[in-house]
Amino acid sequence: MTAETPGAPGAPGAAGQTPHERSPGQSLPPELQGASDARDPRRTRRKRAITAAIATVAALALVLTGCGALPGLLSSFNGGRESQLPDQLPTGTVESFGAQKPDWVPCHGGMQCARVYAPLDWTELAGERITLGLVKSPATSGHAKGTVFVNPGGPGASGVTYVADSVEFAVGEAVRRDYDVVGWDPRGVGESSPVRCLDSKGMDEFLFGEGKTAGLKEGSDAWIDAALLENRAFGAACEQRTGPLLAHVDTGSTVRDLDMLRAIVGDPKLNYLGYSYGTYIGARYADLFPDRVGRLVLDGAMDPTTSLEQVVEAQTLGFETALRAYVTDCLKRRDCPLSGTVDQGMSQIGQLLARVESEPLRGSDGRPVTTSTFLTAIITPLYSESNWPLLDDLFVSVNTGDAETALRLADFYYDRENGSYTSNSTEAFSAINCLDYPQSAIDPEGMRAQAAKLVEIAPTIGKYQGYGEVSCAGWPVKSQADRAPVTATGAAPILVVGTTGDPATPYTWAESLAKQLESGVLVTFRGEGHTAYGSSPCVAKIVDDYFVEGTVPSGSPVC
Repeated sequence: MTAETPGAPGAPGAAGQTPHERSPGQSLPPELQGASDARDPRRTRRKRAITAAIATVAALALVLTGCGALPGLLSSFNGGRESQLPDQLPTGTVESFGAQKPDWVPCHGGMQCARVYAPLDWTELAGERITLGLVKSPATSGHAKGTVFVNPGGPGASGVTYVADSVEFAVGEAVRRDYDVVGWDPRGVGESSPVRCLDSKGMDEFLFGEGKTAGLKEGSDAWIDAALLENRAFGAACEQRTGPLLAHVDTGSTVRDLDMLRAIVGDPKLNYLGYSYGTYIGARYADLFPDRVGRLVLDGAMDPTTSLEQVVEAQTLGFETALRAYVTDCLKRRDCPLSGTVDQGMSQIGQLLARVESEPLRGSDGRPVTTSTFLTAIITPLYSESNWPLLDDLFVSVNTGDAETALRLADFYYDRENGSYTSNSTEAFSAINCLDYPQSAIDPEGMRAQAAKLVEIAPTIGKYQGYGEVSCAGWPVKSQADRAPVTATGAAPILVVGTTGDPATPYTWAESLAKQLESGVLVTFRGEGHTAYGSSPCVAKIVDDYFVEGTVPSGSPVC
């Protein structure tokens, strides 16, 4: 679930869950990096681990509800930084919110951090306020000609963490020389007013526990009822802890926040780099504010018109195809844990999944490794070809009954360290997606038909990808989403980047988005992995020239 930005709302783990993606540039844990670095020292320089977008890993579901007290809306995920808020409160007009003067303070070794206000509800500007967290990497030239805003995807991924930890990966050197680079946490995420649901123990139970569906036949009426109950309980916890913010974390609200941030930094037009789900934010921005489009790059593009069912199908096929690509490469090596033909190698992976389904493994900390956790561990390295060697270690360990590698990969995916969750990305992912996709009544027969189709198009992993509709079936906040096409009529040229072997945001989505946008320019990277700017020097040059010189490539370049 990477981007949706994801496919079905949610994150892999509990019954009926779908995963969110990882952010470009996020590095793998040291113990996991070591496994792959030993095989290829270049991997330490390619920090392109898992990206955030909408992946599809099994189907998660949540139910949140809105209401509740306002305490906490002005506090960040890490406890709040009230001293960084502007001295003067916005007076309840669009102009007053855009006229805020951020109190930038030093942070992250040479960067600057701040927080600003945004209206809880953009239709009630004089109502309650929330806060947004930002980080700025000042232009290295000392003379910024503007700002480039960056979003790494998700939904639920932290733009603050992404820029603070990996700005050199996120944005090219030439762009960093000429522009201030700003990452922000969208509403509901991390350093901004966050969605909160469960404590670490509760998240462990929700994501890794066998839950109410244990022992029931997947897809049966009893299984669906149990999955709905489990997800409603999760949603109730989110409602209780998050309050009214839960109804206002949709992408439409984030788009208006982004235009406010553009005004705050003083740019007449928006310069923006969005990855995965971040491309959805950028596309919706261009459609709503076409006259304010400066230089926009949308890498790992989403198709704004895709339905939840279409996303699940596309991502299931995408990850199955990426897994076949890994197997094809693996079988060329002597140390490959698989053998025979590519079909036989895929069958061996399927047999491991079946074995875990019948007899879950158990880690040293007592957590079980069910098929949902195992599948999360498989999908995590598939976001980048540079991480494929981690799959060797995963399959060897699971084949010997060792759960530790699977749990470490899943922990990385969920931002879990030493038993605690370092971000609220999973909760935010669910809350945002459940507002961004139209909701419909549960249709058991329809879900069963789709589940059968997933097995047909993805024989190895498709069996474990169905029933994502339970994710938001009981969501208390009704979605107002409209999955309409975008045109951005009159906007300046917008670069849409697609990778032919992208498992999380299929290349066809980039083609579709570029066609929808009146000024869309498709840039193709023939390669594997999720997003291209950090992987292809050819794509990097096109993007850098566009930001720095304003050069729009002719035709539809292929790298």
